[in-house]
Amino acid sequence: MYMNETLSILVVDDSRDLLELLRRQLQDLGMNPYISDNVLEGIEILENTEIDLLITDLNMPKIGGEQLIRYCSEHFSSIPILVITGYPSVNSAINVMKLGALEYLIKPFTADELEDALRSMLGAKTVREEVQTTAVIENFQGIIGSSKKMQHLYNTIQRTKSNRATILVSGESGTGKELVARAIHYSGDFSSAPFVPVNCGAIPDQLLESELFGHLKGSFTGAITNRAGFFQAADGGTLFLDEISNTSLEVQAKLLRAIQEKEVTSLGSTKSQKINVRIVTASNVNLLELIAQGKFREDLYYRLNVISIEIPPLRERENDILALLKYFNLKFSKEQSKSKLKFDRNALSALNKYAWPGNVRELENFVQRLVVMHDDNITINEIPNYMKSKVQLDKSASLSMSLKEVEKDYIQKVLSANNNNKTKAAEILGIDRKTLREKLK
Repeated sequence: MYMNETLSILVVDDSRDLLELLRRQLQDLGMNPYISDNVLEGIEILENTEIDLLITDLNMPKIGGEQLIRYCSEHFSSIPILVITGYPSVNSAINVMKLGALEYLIKPFTADELEDALRSMLGAKTVREEVQTTAVIENFQGIIGSSKKMQHLYNTIQRTKSNRATILVSGESGTGKELVARAIHYSGDFSSAPFVPVNCGAIPDQLLESELFGHLKGSFTGAITNRAGFFQAADGGTLFLDEISNTSLEVQAKLLRAIQEKEVTSLGSTKSQKINVRIVTASNVNLLELIAQGKFREDLYYRLNVISIEIPPLRERENDILALLKYFNLKFSKEQSKSKLKFDRNALSALNKYAWPGNVRELENFVQRLVVMHDDNITINEIPNYMKSKVQLDKSASLSMSLKEVEKDYIQKVLSANNNNKTKAAEILGIDRKTLREKLK
């Protein structure tokens, strides 16, 4: 199966033999093909069927493929268009791209080349690339996403939500570790009890112990009243300790005792207090490396890591980028009392391929900035250059290199960065596949 869901593909070509071949190839990829040998019938299928992608020949009797491309772009702008032709020319390639085609294949092409082109156009899963009309497939306790890795995450949350075992949530910065902790708490049996989040990295180390366990009046300078700590505040519910790696060894020792004995002792007191708290911790650094450096207690690590949950980075979440884009577009548009932004397919393609090193937080901030600064359509021109290409020219390259040598070096870097995928490389380079093949020769 090529996709997680069946995609409907319309193929228009005057060659019945090629139509039959493409029909079989698309079915092998798990897609639902509609075929037509003329433009008028193709338009009728577009009008009466929910089509996810159009493949069309250029040179056909009576009405040619350019008219079909123009019609589809004007009336069904969310449908990506792949052009196939046996009579290639630079001018025709430029013309069909201007009309709205997204990809261009030269006959004869292999099944692998067809699949590469479809993967590039569909982002390995998405159907329509108009985010404003794409439904958010999954919204689990405020977590957006339907990729396989996110489905696995939801399943883990469901299995752990109603027990008291300690949970360690790991993941890169910006992946949403507190959101996962909240999902665990509010979907479980203790949802009516307190959820207390604590950012251990934001509290000075000398105050963290007091904040966690509480203190009595006079126990230290500034302790003018008795005060309960976060453990007491979360009694019966969930205590979420974010950035647990920032705690000192002294605080770690007291955390270990609190977990083992299920009791805490406030600063200045000699009397312990029983607590019934489910502890969820999070870290964006490798705690095993800190253990090796002597900065984190190994015995505490194993106490915290009874259940391990790893949040995948956004770049590994298949097509969740587009669902999140839609969600944040709607959210911030409402906040600003503005109409939702509309993204053209080229802008969406660039955003879908960008690695998002800052993960969901980076995407959220990016969409918020777009909503504030723009009022209508977002084209490729509004996308920053660093998001449009995965590779950059080597700054250390010799200035004595000729332009031809620089071009050759850059093409090789683009191909290498995209696992030798010529379709993706041609898109990044801004040329068609035929031109790229010629340059490679």
